[in-house]
Amino acid sequence: MVDARVAIDCMGGDHGPHVTVPAALDFLKENPQTDIILVGLPEVIHAELKAHKAEPGPRLRVHAASEVVTMEEAPAVALRAKRDSSMRVAINLVKSGEAHAAVSAGNTGALMAISRFVLKTLPGIDRPAICTVLPTIKGHTYMLDLGANVDCEPEHLLQFGIMASVLVSSVEGRERPTVGLLNIGEEDIKGNEVVKQAAGLLRASGLNFHGNVEGTDIYMGTTDVVVADGFVGNVALKTTEGLAQMMSTLLRREFKRNLFTRLAALCATPVLNSFKRKVDHRQYNGASLLGLRGIVIKSHGSADRLAFMRAIERGAEEVRGGMLRHLNERLAELQPHKLRAAQAEEGAA
Repeated sequence: MVDARVAIDCMGGDHGPHVTVPAALDFLKENPQTDIILVGLPEVIHAELKAHKAEPGPRLRVHAASEVVTMEEAPAVALRAKRDSSMRVAINLVKSGEAHAAVSAGNTGALMAISRFVLKTLPGIDRPAICTVLPTIKGHTYMLDLGANVDCEPEHLLQFGIMASVLVSSVEGRERPTVGLLNIGEEDIKGNEVVKQAAGLLRASGLNFHGNVEGTDIYMGTTDVVVADGFVGNVALKTTEGLAQMMSTLLRREFKRNLFTRLAALCATPVLNSFKRKVDHRQYNGASLLGLRGIVIKSHGSADRLAFMRAIERGAEEVRGGMLRHLNERLAELQPHKLRAAQAEEGAA
């Protein structure tokens, strides 16, 4: 029995089919109950399959798309002018029910615009948000929004908290994940008015709201979920990526400084390898576009074979965990009036 069927935008990202196709093959070997639909230019996909001595079969299907959304493409152009792009076709498969999730390493703005247009947002959700997993001292945490919504109202931050809480519950089985609101201090008096009002909404929501958290709390693993607007969340994420690159570069430079440091590096190799595995960004690749009427996963554009396979796994996990069903149920519990109004408006349309 198939537990999930994932559509892959094979043409997206910096490396396209050279990464997406072999990553899909790796995923199939480790997930015997999940099927894959490879979406893109058929001749290119078949050539890549042949290079890896693979061919389509019952669990691996090729679905044609005649256009490609480039990494530099304006979202409006991708949405209006490229209706048969691999990105859009993959999302259309989710809308039709032929696939349960879509994964793309393509242009983030285009992916969000197309996903929102094709799938629409869930009743009770105003704006989709980008959520990803980050490593912490205690394991990992989920953080959103990471750039989809630069300006947010308190209600939006509440919705982000609800969506991420349900995601953690569905994928990891945690009954009441803790939710923190990113702020410049833990005290209630800290922060701008939007954050202060959002804290009040989160506190009264029924979520397991921890309270305000600071930037240092993200990687300490203080909470299971960290909520922020897209501007703050994106800056925090990119700052972290830059810091990690700097530390890696400086560490390598210091170990190569002289014969003694080279010997020290040799002795420290087991520890360094263990540390590298624990913080390897590839293991955490795959950001969820939460709030849509379908599961869409955004892979990093420069993802390699391992990283893209992790993004596919993230989409399959959300399907298996029934994330969309749980989110609809949670929204009905926490925002009944708004949900009923949205459903009535949808019915009238």
